[in-house]
Amino acid sequence: MVNPLKRPLRVLVAKVGLDGHDRGAKVIAAALRDAGMEVIYTGLRQTPEMVVSAALQEDVDAIGISILSGAHMTVFPRIISLMKEKGMDDVLLTGGGIIPDTDMQALQQLGVGKLFPPGTHTQEIANYISGWVAEHRNF
Repeated sequence: MVNPLKRPLRVLVAKVGLDGHDRGAKVIAAALRDAGMEVIYTGLRQTPEMVVSAALQEDVDAIGISILSGAHMTVFPRIISLMKEKGMDDVLLTGGGIIPDTDMQALQQLGVGKLFPPGTHTQEIANYISGWVAEHRNF
């Protein structure tokens, strides 16, 4: 996917809540870097407020949340709500982890982008982010 911006895509990768398993998030962060994106990894135990604040400060094009704790129906709605409050309508909120299909659909109806289950090829994730940014942040 061609990047329409005159700079690398900026993606914030975060682990929210008490979920202490971050190997997947680090793999995704490395894969996105390999795809030419600039990645800001916030580390473990972030709050939704911390994630949105960091995303604003870093002027990111996308936020990727890795979640394995089962708190996805709390975390994603809170982040999307904070993003709307801050006028971040042109920033993608995506992510992945252990999220049932029915919950993925409900979250997408709230405005969350595509969510990826474990085992998704990293190139698919990079292509999705690039395509979304090309369509929504072409400035």
